[in-house]
This record gives sequence, structure tokens and C-alpha cells, in this order.
Amino acid sequence: MSELDRLSHLLADSTDRNNPDAADLRALLATLRRIAVVGISRDPLKAARRVPSYLTAKGVDIIPVNPNATWLLGKPALRHLGEFEGPVDLVLVFRPSAEAGAFVADAAARPEAPAIWLQEGIRADRQAEEARAAGRRVVQDLCLFKAHRTLDENMPSRGPFALSPGAGRPAAPEPDPDRRAPV
Repeated sequence: MSELDRLSHLLADSTDRNNPDAADLRALLATLRRIAVVGISRDPLKAARRVPSYLTAKGVDIIPVNPNATWLLGKPALRHLGEFEGPVDLVLVFRPSAEAGAFVADAAARPEAPAIWLQEGIRADRQAEEARAAGRRVVQDLCLFKAHRTLDENMPSRGPFALSPGAGRPAAPEPDPDRRAPV
């Protein structure tokens, strides 16, 4: 199954039929270098912390935005998105749908016109449509981690998270038969 097929299947699970198509998402995912994460969690067990941690491990520069934290993922946490003056490629929102609209509007107002991504289960329809009308790329109700993992270079090839056997990666090397286990 190709990356676009995997992304198309993932998009089918989203409740927002106005999300970008699989090809547009693939292009976006391939260019992510700096992401502002609004609502990043202090709790390492929550998705709002695990997803940014995963992205950091993949080389993405994460800008943490959480007014209740001082330091996250090795960086000072910002109180609000407007405190960050540099450009971002994407604003990822981990806030409840009832609060998400204000963050979509803040992201849409940024001069560098970043893409806006509302994590799985989160929607702000009115603000998303306004941002789209202004030319912004907006994704709602879709997990960025799941989408990122559909890319060939990010797919696990073995173990419980493998999406397909082999996943286009070479098999792990066989153990050295001359190496003996310690006794």
C-alpha cells in the first residue's frame, strides 16, 4: 500500500470532509521543520505530550505553548502562541473543541501563514472555514502522529506497530553465529 493510500484511509476516519486530500497532506508532512504545539501536556503519558515527543525524535523543532508549564521538551514553554516571533510551518492544537477556535484564529493571523492542525477529536468548524477562506491549510479531527507514520520513512517494519509486513525496509541483520552468549 502506498503512502497516499495509507493517508487516504486515515482521512476517511476524519469527520471533516474539507480536510486537504492525501497528496496535499503528504506534501505538508514532508516539509514540517518547526511546529508550535498549543496545549502540549506536562504529562508524558498523554497524547498531547507523546505526539510532540515523537516529532522531536524525528528531528522536528517543537515550540511548546502551555501557560501552566515553564519548561517542556528541553525548551521554555510559552504562555501563548503570540510570544513566539519566529516562523512556524504548522500550529498543532491539543485543546478541546470548545476552546480550539481561538487558537485557530491566532494561528491564521500569523504572517508566515502556517498550516493549522487540530488533533483527532478536535474541531472548530467556523474558524477553520474562515482560515481556509483566507488561504490557510487546515486539518481537523486527524492525528498528526498517525498521519506522519504513514510516510514510508516513518513506518515501523517490525513489531506490534508494523502496518504491513516488511513495510519496504530491509530486515534486521541475522545474529552473528560466531558470537557466543555469555555463560
